[in-house]
Amino acid sequence: MNTDIENLFKDKVLGHPGGLFVLFFTEMWERFSFYGMRVLLVLFLTAPLLGGNPGWDWPREHALSLIGTYASLLYITPILGGYIADKFIGYRLAVALGCLLMTLGHASMAFETQWSLYIGLAFLIIGTGFFKPNMTAIISTMYEGHEEKKDGAYTIYYMGVNAGAFFGIMLCGYIAENVGWAWGFGLAGIFMFMGMVQFWLAKALFGKIGDKPEKVVQEEKVELKEGEKLNPFSAIDKILIALSALGGLLYLFNDPLSKIGSINLLDFNLGNYDGNTITILTALFLFLFLMVSRIIRYTSVVRDRMIAVAIFGFFTVFFFAAFEQSLGSMTIFAKDYTARALTGSSASIFKVVDAILTVGPLVIVTWVLYLLFKKTYSKIGLSNIVLAISFIGVWAVVLWKLNREYSIEGTEVPASWFGILNSFFIITLAPLFSKWWESKYNPSAAMKYGLGLILLGLGFGLLAYGSSGIPQGAKTASISMIFLILAYLFHTLGELCLSPVGLSYLSKLVPGRMIGIMFGIWYLAIAIGQKAAGTTGGMIDKITSEYSLSTFFLMFTLIPIAVGAISILLNPLLKKLMHGVR
Repeated sequence: MNTDIENLFKDKVLGHPGGLFVLFFTEMWERFSFYGMRVLLVLFLTAPLLGGNPGWDWPREHALSLIGTYASLLYITPILGGYIADKFIGYRLAVALGCLLMTLGHASMAFETQWSLYIGLAFLIIGTGFFKPNMTAIISTMYEGHEEKKDGAYTIYYMGVNAGAFFGIMLCGYIAENVGWAWGFGLAGIFMFMGMVQFWLAKALFGKIGDKPEKVVQEEKVELKEGEKLNPFSAIDKILIALSALGGLLYLFNDPLSKIGSINLLDFNLGNYDGNTITILTALFLFLFLMVSRIIRYTSVVRDRMIAVAIFGFFTVFFFAAFEQSLGSMTIFAKDYTARALTGSSASIFKVVDAILTVGPLVIVTWVLYLLFKKTYSKIGLSNIVLAISFIGVWAVVLWKLNREYSIEGTEVPASWFGILNSFFIITLAPLFSKWWESKYNPSAAMKYGLGLILLGLGFGLLAYGSSGIPQGAKTASISMIFLILAYLFHTLGELCLSPVGLSYLSKLVPGRMIGIMFGIWYLAIAIGQKAAGTTGGMIDKITSEYSLSTFFLMFTLIPIAVGAISILLNPLLKKLMHGVR
């Protein structure tokens, strides 16, 4: 029996150990800073040089190229960060190191120079690599022997994720757009720092959970089920991994470098294809060859299930390539093509709704903070004080925001405000989907993927319809915001169908000894989707000038719906490949 785990379960908050809520608030501040900064990036980079709140006036293609590479790398570094924590420094130190690096990243970005921006993004990418995988690893360790409560623990934890995203987008976005970009970036950094301090000061609560791993002298024996066999990586496999990784990284870095800095690391052509295209296609071919050559070496059942995972991974790339337009083209649509200026009763109604959306969740989270205080103040009082100061700061910003809004006539909805809708709809609708998955009407994996992709496409269909009256090549318009709100609703419905189930099916389909590498490959699929989102989103000006903005969004309507239909049609085959796994 692990006494540290049992000690954690002595002081419960809402039926779970107080340590879970320390992680809840740490994750909340990290997501606050991450999403608060993320939503600002495309707005800041593309804002005009002249005006009350000047930006850098980058072409949209350049901004989305950089953002696509940034978002993609965020899903690659956790593979390395998890390995380092697992083998060398432990989960808790990795989380604290990640928080520190991200704090430095936000601080660097607040200077608003080109080099400070790049340095800041680098710190954020590396910091996320240490933070992202190891928070969930701590929770998994905490609940050893209490597996029946693990689902509830992750549900609470992901509420912290969405609460942080919600407040970060709303407050950092509001301050950045109404006061100054540096203030928005700076606010994100302040709360990241507070989250780091409160987490580190709470270490006494965890005992040795998440400590530096002890050295194990003996080799771990791998238990194989009947009919299974080991499939060690050969020298050829390792060479293919190295070459495909090198090609992928070269493409990720060279794409923004060649567009923004006119530094082309791949300055060659082969026929009608440039170096960038040749490199990424070669890397993808080598990676696919590696996957196929490894899959055929497994026993039949494992091989079939791995093929099913690969197919789901293929669908995942298409999903995120469209879904993550929220970071780029949809934010641009909110800024330049949406009627955000409200007057009269419309402005009054929005202010009331915005106040309820802001204050309601904050009251609930503050109440959770109070419950945590009651149970843990005697053990981690200093951590609780830092957490209280953080919340006083959030309340101060919220009250200042509400007072400012009510003191002026009319209002202009910040372009960043629409980013909160995803978190709001997740918090509102997730319980309904959870009930659906637990009922007898729970769809198969292929049906969930198909439904998720189709709902995503329908959301873009609303934007295509709403923008159908915008003239070819127009840079601005005033489309009703209802189209954007409904698009976010449909996208969230699609996300709830697809995104949470991906890793769940992966853990069921893949043998335990292969979970680590397959999680890495899964994150790689998301990373490819993230970069594809930046690349395709960067085509908005070209497609709008040659065709129309409606055509641009129609592309993201038809492709996800078509891929979703393919997923549904493949349902019988995928069920067969999964060999009874549901």
